[in-house]
Amino acid sequence: MFEALPEPDPQAPPAEAVVGVSYQPGRRHLTERQAEVVERLLTAAAAEGQANPYADISVRSIAKRAGVAAATAYTYFSSKDHLLSEVMWRRLDDSPYVADLDRPLADRVVGAVASMSFGATEDPAVVRAGTIALLGDGPDVLAVRARIGREIAHRLAAALGPDFDAKVLRVLQITYTGAILSAGLGHLEFDALPHLMAEATALLTGGGA
Repeated sequence: MFEALPEPDPQAPPAEAVVGVSYQPGRRHLTERQAEVVERLLTAAAAEGQANPYADISVRSIAKRAGVAAATAYTYFSSKDHLLSEVMWRRLDDSPYVADLDRPLADRVVGAVASMSFGATEDPAVVRAGTIALLGDGPDVLAVRARIGREIAHRLAAALGPDFDAKVLRVLQITYTGAILSAGLGHLEFDALPHLMAEATALLTGGGA
């Protein structure tokens, strides 16, 4: 679902650093008014995800809720999948993670996973809609999916510590993204993810700290 982790970058920030970057859709600089429209559309997309199943959501319904024309929405977002994917990214980006390397390894992984829950325990319907959207194959969705994948890898690497085993990281990343997909499709409870990842960490590392 998300891109594989690249080889560790020696120029990357230290693992214990706060992770997360800001982002605005589109390649051009947004004026204050344009940025306000984008925020309204993202807020409306989240509200649509909360109120309606994925199949009933459209760019038109999101634009109507945001109080803008559908044509205006398409100026910034290429599809409903792009909008809902951006909602997922914003929720991740708004919840930074700092790894406390003095804590046991399993606790650090649980903390990283909890920081990536996208507020799912509060509004799982939004995350379910966003998860389905992230499976889309449009270029804008692929770009958001890659960004989320890199952030997931970054946070799990921070939890594992500076001398992490790349193979362990890859398996944890695949386990987490698979669990998110299962939860998004309704086959797993979102609040089960931290415990699941703690168990996976213990199995992969022999329970070591």
